[in-house]
Formats: sequence, C-alpha cells, structure tokens
Amino acid sequence: MLQAIVFDIDGTLVDSVDLHPLAWHEAFSQFGHSVSFEQARSQIGKGGDQPIPTFLSDHDSADHGAALEEWRSARFKSEHLASVRPFSRVPELFRHARDAGLKIAVASSAKEDELQKYLEIAGVTKLSDAATSPSDADRSKPAPDIFEAVLAKLHVEASNALAVGDSPYDAQAANKTGLNCIGLLCGGFIEKDLRAAGCIDVYPGPAALDACFDWSPLSATRTSMLGRGVR
Repeated sequence: MLQAIVFDIDGTLVDSVDLHPLAWHEAFSQFGHSVSFEQARSQIGKGGDQPIPTFLSDHDSADHGAALEEWRSARFKSEHLASVRPFSRVPELFRHARDAGLKIAVASSAKEDELQKYLEIAGVTKLSDAATSPSDADRSKPAPDIFEAVLAKLHVEASNALAVGDSPYDAQAANKTGLNCIGLLCGGFIEKDLRAAGCIDVYPGPAALDACFDWSPLSATRTSMLGRGVR
C-alpha cells in the first residue's frame, strides 16, 4: 500500500536547472577550462559532485577541483539563487498528498543550506516529513544512496513509496532503490528519455500532477488497481 512520496527538488519543485549549468560554466571558465553551458547542462540531475570528475583530469581535479567547486557554490548563491522560482501548485500538491494520508520527503543532491532555501521558495518547508542532502549519502544520483537514506528516515519500504523527479538520473536512482518513479517534464528532459530511464508515468509539472492526482499512481485507489493488473 502506498505510504509515501519522495520528491526531487531541482527541476521538479523549483525552476533552477538552467541556473546550475550556468554557474558550472562560469566556474570552469574561471579556472581556465572550456566547458560549454550545453555540456554542463547534460550533467544536471546528477549529484553536484559529478561534473568535476566528468570534465577534469585526475591531476586537475586534485589540484584545484575543490577550489573550483567552492567558487561555483559561492557564484550560484550570490548571482543565481535569487532567480530560482517555484513551479505552480507545489504546496497544493503536497497538501493533496498529506490529505491522502501519505508521508512526504525530499531527496535532493543540493547542499543543506541550498535545500532549505529551495523548500522555502517552493513554499513547502513545513509540509515535508523528511529531507536528505549529500551529507546523508556516500554517493550521489544516479546512485541510489539518497533515496535509500530518505526511506530510512521515513521508516517506509521502497515497495510502499513512489519517487517524483524530472531527470533520467532520478528514475535510475529510484529504480535501483526499488522505487517506481513518476517523471515531470518541467526540468527540460523529454518524455521518451524519462520513460526509457524507468518512469512509469509522465506529467508536464507539479500542477498537472496535482490536477490528475486521483487518476495518477499517487492515488491509493489507482495504485491498488494497478497491483491487480487493472489499467
């Protein structure tokens, strides 16, 4: 029986996914590396520890990887964080889920201070039961650690929960945990890629998922019917 929903946040609850690659592009340029916005954008959805080993050699990573990440983080907070906006009807979606008796968690690769700001921007600071950040996991998405950590906090089995995310990496991480995943198109990935990564259903964004709640996999009634093979 469905007991909990686990949400990603960047690109799922808040419109931030184009701001992160911009900060990465600026950071790589600051340290003399040619990494385009498009190249950085292809890594969004993975953990924040992924771009440096993807684009830098082991020598450069050891030499100035930490300094580059520190510069990127400061740049994002000072120049781009203020531009992050919530997607429509996120609080309404959370309240709909709570009214249905579901626990709500956020499983994010964002740093703790950024995560708290995102929850504030989305208007759901007081509507979630648990949250994770990179400090709760050894490996970031697409590894399953973040989802495993948040399920442990909720005391819920993966078979009794669903994930909601915007990237193929969310679906891959969720599936490795044993979670089914709902995909949202608001993060910029296309439906074909989300379904290929394992999403069982896809919606334009949080507002559409809220509007279709009673006919979505989030509905306990529909989940029960799906379990009996009813479509």
